[in-house]
Amino acid sequence: MALSWRIRIISLCMEKIVKLYEKNKEIINYLILGVLTTVVNIVVFAVCADGLKIQYLISNVVAWVASVLFAYVTNRKYVFESNSEEIGKEMTKFFSSRLSTLALDMIVMWLLVDVLTANNLVAKVFANVLVVIANYILSKLFVFKKGGKQ
Repeated sequence: MALSWRIRIISLCMEKIVKLYEKNKEIINYLILGVLTTVVNIVVFAVCADGLKIQYLISNVVAWVASVLFAYVTNRKYVFESNSEEIGKEMTKFFSSRLSTLALDMIVMWLLVDVLTANNLVAKVFANVLVVIANYILSKLFVFKKGGKQ
């Protein structure tokens, strides 16, 4: 008897979680994939800057390219579920918007590392938080906008 009561509670909780996910699927998927994109960015940066001893701003650009490629594929398929047949145009918009947040990333990195002498990995994590927020806004409003022709 007690076991069936527990199973029912678990079932109700799972139903609520599924409904919450379905209601907020885009933002939840973006956050999960944003974390993975950030991991790609930071790992590539660390390998280049600390492992290969490449200058940190160059390492930052290499990390950006790797993470933007990862982000485009995952955002297109799992976040915004784009069906646009104009992939070249969509990818151009995506990379253009990411170039603007690369500028934000580079400025924050320069300010934190060169001006404030912060640790480059700490600066990278902080910069990535700002970049993830800006990237979502740009992707939602500019790249993968729903309705109308993309």
